Amino acid sequence: MLTSLVQGFLFGLGAAVPLGPINVLIMSTALRSYPSAVAFGAGAMSADATYLTLLLFGLLSLLDHPTILLVLGLLGSGFLLYMSYGIYQGRHDPIHLQTLEKPPSIIGNYLKGLGLTLLNPYTIVFWLSVSTYIQTAKLQPLWTILGMFGGILLWITLMPLLIHKTKHLFSQKTVTIISTLSAAIIAFFGLAMLVRIARDFF
Repeated sequence: MLTSLVQGFLFGLGAAVPLGPINVLIMSTALRSYPSAVAFGAGAMSADATYLTLLLFGLLSLLDHPTILLVLGLLGSGFLLYMSYGIYQGRHDPIHLQTLEKPPSIIGNYLKGLGLTLLNPYTIVFWLSVSTYIQTAKLQPLWTILGMFGGILLWITLMPLLIHKTKHLFSQKTVTIISTLSAAIIAFFGLAMLVRIARDFF
């Protein structure tokens, strides 16, 4: 049990920590609102839980179809480019929540995190590979999965908290630069997904 829990926890951290579109968006949101940043991460984790549920009922493999993965990939890349544009448009927004005309929406950010992860075809591939890993390593599925979500939950709560608590160290000009870079990174991920889709499906 303990081995499965620890390996799952480390696996969850390993999956959550690397720089990706979700982390960039959480960081960008955390500069202005900690609850909204956590909501974004929670949305992504809920999408993982959705795919995990499908996996447990043996339904996830049905989504592992070229046409479905292609449609999800195109929608996901388009969503990333849309998010990039939104971040760039709001690059001059004040860093302090009380001076924002429209404070970040907790529900809106939750839905963005949920939608972005659901529309990522490689999330499906990830969970199928997790299933194979659990079976190959002869781990206890329940404890491994609990450990994974524990690692992810720790990351999506502590990482934005650190950024939010240190935001006073950033000037408004610095935040504008960070937002511009974040938009560029998100656009890169969106375009990279399109290239990967073109390579994998055409």
